[in-house]
Amino acid sequence: MRILLVEDERELAKEIGDFLQSEHHIVDSVGLIKDTSENLAANSYDFILLDLGLPDGDGLELLGDIQRYQKDASVIILTARTEVGDKILGLESGADDYLSKPFSLLELKARMQAILRRKGGWRKDTVNLGGFEISLSQPSVHFQGQEIKLTRKEYVLLQFMVINKNRVLNRFQLAEHLWGDHLDDDYQSNYIDVHVKNIRKKLSAFGPVDWLETVRGLGYKVIS
Repeated sequence: MRILLVEDERELAKEIGDFLQSEHHIVDSVGLIKDTSENLAANSYDFILLDLGLPDGDGLELLGDIQRYQKDASVIILTARTEVGDKILGLESGADDYLSKPFSLLELKARMQAILRRKGGWRKDTVNLGGFEISLSQPSVHFQGQEIKLTRKEYVLLQFMVINKNRVLNRFQLAEHLWGDHLDDDYQSNYIDVHVKNIRKKLSAFGPVDWLETVRGLGYKVIS
């Protein structure tokens, strides 16, 4: 996933950023409202982790920009504030969850996974599609108890399509999810098509994958 981390405490921002990158996410890190607004207008994010106490203003002010530019993004507010009013205001303004500092990075991960399951309409961590069991938190795909070996990028791509079930995702969206702004020749050479072809080939050795559709001229879609 591509994540925008809005946190002005450098050590904490580095700690969170390093953890998320170790989980194979793409992380853009900023510490000012001005820089956040520019990123929100220019890029597309899956998650926004938003601190409220920023040097140039209140992070709550950014929720309007998030609603304007990032309607599909999930938002978790990260703050040292303990006032119930701030929490309620943040949630009523569009945030999906609220974490008070200090917090465990593992708890942050668990909260993010819970939001993804809820937004995707999945109640459990493991999704069953045509007999294939796909984990939403671990790089794991099984069919009738047999593990299917996918590369990290193949798994990330499959997970992203599963989370966005019944939604057509174009090649640019899929490429940006894998590489962020660092789109290189891989994207230009239809590398997404190659990845999807390889996913289909590996999965079809175990069973039908008609739930993974190609939408001609547009992209791909997982149906359930």
